[in-house]
Amino acid sequence: MDTCEHTYGFDEGLFGAWRGPAIGLLDLDAFFASVEQLDHPAWRGKPVIVGGSPDKRGVVSTASYEARAFGVRSAMSSAQAKRLCPQAIWTPGHFDRYRAVSSQVMAILADETPFVEQVSIDEAFFDITPGRFNAESPLAIAQRIARRVSKIGVTCSIGLGCNKTVAKIASEREKPRGLTAVLPGTERTFLAPLPVRAMSGIGSSADAALHRMGIRTLGQLSAARDDVLSPIFGVNAARMRERAAGLEKSTVLPIDAPDEVKSVSNERTFTRDLTDLEDVLAAIELLSESVGARLRRRGLAGRTVTLKLKFSFGEGRSAQRRLAHPTDDENVFGPVACELMRGIWHPGMRVRLAGVGVSDFGSDAAGIQTDLFCEVDERGAVASDRRALAVTMDAVREKFGREAVSFGRATRFAGDLVDPAKFLTQSKTSD
Repeated sequence: MDTCEHTYGFDEGLFGAWRGPAIGLLDLDAFFASVEQLDHPAWRGKPVIVGGSPDKRGVVSTASYEARAFGVRSAMSSAQAKRLCPQAIWTPGHFDRYRAVSSQVMAILADETPFVEQVSIDEAFFDITPGRFNAESPLAIAQRIARRVSKIGVTCSIGLGCNKTVAKIASEREKPRGLTAVLPGTERTFLAPLPVRAMSGIGSSADAALHRMGIRTLGQLSAARDDVLSPIFGVNAARMRERAAGLEKSTVLPIDAPDEVKSVSNERTFTRDLTDLEDVLAAIELLSESVGARLRRRGLAGRTVTLKLKFSFGEGRSAQRRLAHPTDDENVFGPVACELMRGIWHPGMRVRLAGVGVSDFGSDAAGIQTDLFCEVDERGAVASDRRALAVTMDAVREKFGREAVSFGRATRFAGDLVDPAKFLTQSKTSD
């Protein structure tokens, strides 16, 4: 089927005269479900749902467009999806197969430009700025990429613009098989009428706070004052306004750029001190979730777990433990962080900040010892039997935001803060 193309701010024939950065975002359409339909010809044209069992409190990871016609959406409970579309074909997912097809698509991008940044299994930014690597029209390159992807047996939607924010938003405008391009200089016209939720990084809490201030569109967000945005976005207020105006400066690194990452960590400062054991454990578990997702996104597995706590009276303590095996699974390193907590904190101590980190990304996997609930993958990394669920949640959150799916512990601090993570105000992340 042909790609649906849309351009903004100029005649399509002028694409050959594109001036300035040209960054694309390729998003594979209903990827997991599309691969299942590719591998099962009898499922083509039928509603297919990839996710957990509707009989076991599962969650929908991906729904084919035929299932979406019945109202089924990613992050929806499987039970609700079954009620909406009882005739759907269900599959728990085959992630090795999805990774293999994803690798084929990424190879196509790498064949077109050395500047490719994969952000999830079904999404990648790529830089096709004229003169940087190729003088060809960015539109022609994007069209060719879409055609080459379709020959694999899946389809994609592509957004093309001067930066990552514009490219990401453009990729969502026409789906499936869409190609939306925004000429440099027309970003404000394109972005201004769109709802604020169209921009990544704005969850339901921030959206509600913005609405209370009368800010409903990206144009209004781009014109808002610091004193309005700072209570909502904190230190990121200026950056969010800049992105909404289309002024973000983006870089897509070469595929073979050296990886200088020494650790992947996440630390948060709370609006209220935590004093109860359950609250502190919930915070550490949530931070571990975030670190696990970032490790998997970068393809890293580490051996050393670090926990840091700061207290309201100005003191801080940290603890570290080296594991017997590398891992990227928060279900493995998260409990270790919780154990470390018991050595540096006791009930009644007022926790102002908590941080979890994983480091030591060496590949030495010799002598790995595992338990009955862990298995070793091809990298020598150890994962629990819950890692597949974590990977599914990664995919859902990458597509629909962190709030799309969560465990009950995420609601423990609901209402305390305006931060999208519900109970956190300031974030410092290292990866």
